[in-house]
Amino acid sequence: MTPLVEPVVPVPSTAPAASAEVLRPHAEEAFAGELAALAAQDDRPRPERWRMSPWAVATYLLGGTLPDGTVITPKYVGPRRIVEVAVTTLATDRALLLLGVPGTAKTWVSEHLAAAVSGDSTLLVQGTAGTPEEAVRYGWNYARLLAHGPSREALVPSPVMRAMAQGMTARVEELTRMPADVQDSLITILSEKTLPVPELGEETQAVRGFNLIATANDRDRGVNDLSSALRRRFNTVVLPLPESADAEVGIVARRVGQLGRSLDLPAAPGGIEEIRRVVTVFRELRGGVTADGRTKVKSPSGTLSTAEAISVVTQGLALAAHFGDGVLRPADIAAGLLGAVVRDPAADGVVWQEYLETVVRERDGWQDLYRACREVAA
Repeated sequence: MTPLVEPVVPVPSTAPAASAEVLRPHAEEAFAGELAALAAQDDRPRPERWRMSPWAVATYLLGGTLPDGTVITPKYVGPRRIVEVAVTTLATDRALLLLGVPGTAKTWVSEHLAAAVSGDSTLLVQGTAGTPEEAVRYGWNYARLLAHGPSREALVPSPVMRAMAQGMTARVEELTRMPADVQDSLITILSEKTLPVPELGEETQAVRGFNLIATANDRDRGVNDLSSALRRRFNTVVLPLPESADAEVGIVARRVGQLGRSLDLPAAPGGIEEIRRVVTVFRELRGGVTADGRTKVKSPSGTLSTAEAISVVTQGLALAAHFGDGVLRPADIAAGLLGAVVRDPAADGVVWQEYLETVVRERDGWQDLYRACREVAA
């Protein structure tokens, strides 16, 4: 077989430049300044076709201050060793699987890793129950295929195929949501580093710098479990929930601030107090016990992740800005709390009511939140 796609040097993302009109810029656009500053001062060895060294990639994820005073904001708050293992995995011939419960920043970490390593986080395959094999391998332009038969011009490369040819980082989101036969189309790619195209008698061979990051959800076990053959091709890194309430409050406050600025929401006075309440409620309900360890509580069916806490607070900010006095109050977060906790109206409704009566009602300084939640639930 002859190579289907000639190896090329990675080029900058062809995605539109970030502007005020873009609701959510890609990581390489939103943090272009930090990435450029890191690359400029990075004098450590870089793997082939990497934009910066593994040390610089980890610094970009975890944050720090460069010798010239440039501040790198943290993108991930968690154990440093987790990030170091993830980054070094990408520098080997093993693919990386980010595993964790919903809301543990798997997609966020995946995007920023790809942005730092390759300068392009857009080589993405979104896994769903309906993802076809063509999304992972390649497809065809059927107009050209019918007119001229199989040809290079008729072939439509997948993001994975393009990453192989360019020595870049591909991403596969929600790998376990994809059908098993589609998952297993990755085996040859990850083990042999080649993607055959039998219709043309050709192949695409991965060039140095290629690797793949996949994410999977702990709660999806039993949906489409990975085969042992495919799992062996990955180095699995588990992203945990934040260890402490303070860490989770910091994560929520930072992301809410970023989202608020992108949505032109004013900073709400007193917001940190309500963020701490939301985080406390979520941690207690998912842990099954109050923060002081004295009272056991029932857990609802939902995950109550950090990502959901961010959504609850962002919604509250919007309510305070557009229908309140601009100050984030319990009444602004009550509806969001109810929607996040009560997914099953029958079972979760009982859990929420018991928690309100036994914990929120009796907690000093939380009577305003109790009244707001009761009014919403009425």
